[in-house]
Amino acid sequence: MSKAIDAGENAPDDGPDVAGADHGLWVRGVDYMAGWRAARAAADQVNRALHTAAFEPSQLRAVASTDDVGRGVVRLVGVPGAAVRLAGLLSGLVDDDGGAL
Repeated sequence: MSKAIDAGENAPDDGPDVAGADHGLWVRGVDYMAGWRAARAAADQVNRALHTAAFEPSQLRAVASTDDVGRGVVRLVGVPGAAVRLAGLLSGLVDDDGGAL
């Protein structure tokens, strides 16, 4: 798999984005890496799906992270136009009763 699909063409792959890491809020004994690895696997799947739907990683991509207790978190990062386009695609997949088509 290409790096462009995994992390985004313009995104440096410098390891996990841990919530609070910028502020030094690491909690001793919390396994942030396990949560990040699970989030990374999920983010890779989302990024492959976005690539298949012709989204450029510089416009919209999934990013792995963790929360303050080490749970994996996947965030979508992108420009507003790409987010609106994704919302339109997802809305088209839901029937009138809220179920997937």
